[in-house]
Amino acid sequence: MLRRSLYFTAPYTVNVREESLPALAAGQALVQTLGSAISPGTEMLVYRGQAPTAMALDETITALGGQFQFPLKYGYSAVGRVIELGPDVDAAWLGRAVFAFNPHESHFIADTHDLFPLPDDVDAGAETALFLSNMETAVNFLLDGAPLIGENVAVLGQGVVGLLTTALLTRYPLANLTTFDHYPLRRETSLTLGAHASLEPGNPPALQADLTYELSGSPAALDAAIALTGFDGRIVIGSWYGQKRAALDLGGRFHRSRIRLISSQVSTLTPALSGRWSKARRLQVAWDMLRAIQPARLITHRFPLADSAQAYALIDQYPEACLQVLLTY
Repeated sequence: MLRRSLYFTAPYTVNVREESLPALAAGQALVQTLGSAISPGTEMLVYRGQAPTAMALDETITALGGQFQFPLKYGYSAVGRVIELGPDVDAAWLGRAVFAFNPHESHFIADTHDLFPLPDDVDAGAETALFLSNMETAVNFLLDGAPLIGENVAVLGQGVVGLLTTALLTRYPLANLTTFDHYPLRRETSLTLGAHASLEPGNPPALQADLTYELSGSPAALDAAIALTGFDGRIVIGSWYGQKRAALDLGGRFHRSRIRLISSQVSTLTPALSGRWSKARRLQVAWDMLRAIQPARLITHRFPLADSAQAYALIDQYPEACLQVLLTY
């Protein structure tokens, strides 16, 4: 059997290749993909050749082996249906709709412990489950930032993960939630999700935020985050900058303000919560938040896998025009 897989082959170049599927081993299942979501932050680093080449793709995801070196398969949000079972797999798996942290391809083989059955009340056809990976990231941001009642919170960057983070923060009784983004579509969407204000980042007000999230993907935004944050405030850096560098002004008010910079990445949990929290618990919260927020309204474009080059070019060249872009199969 052949599958069609998307490969990043050089900066700004993707193509779809046909390749043979191996035989199923014990404990494995064959999944036919229904749709996959492009992560416009991380995947753009790969697409532009800005990911650190000596770094592992993801040591916590079985489907992502190797390093950030062309050619490579990448992606981590796929929904499909189990169509064939390997030896020693419970027959109940056959026909199940599942989520997997898997690259963009028409079919894939996975151990069943790497597949997450869609809950009965999460409709695969509504594409809600394709937001699971980014929703889990947003949940992790809140666990790391620990917003408190009555706090002033700022979020820099209203891409998909920034919007999901905003949607979660609106569920807290905050004094103020202000978001920032260059693009009107993102600012307008942020307001519809419940932000109190959404502004262009060029001339940010003196908010004296208690908690600031830097989710823009731009290292230069860290200076803006510092300027927005008050004494003893905390800045959660959820952006991954890859090979991008920027000089930071740490010689001014930052030096005396006791501002804390917190790195946040979904592959791990903050050690402070490890006694009570696990990845399974965090993932369950992400499912719950998908039900509550219904993020499929953030989908702006769908492309067949064969037209994936157009999808990536759109995100790269016209970010002001799109939010969540999906690949269909």
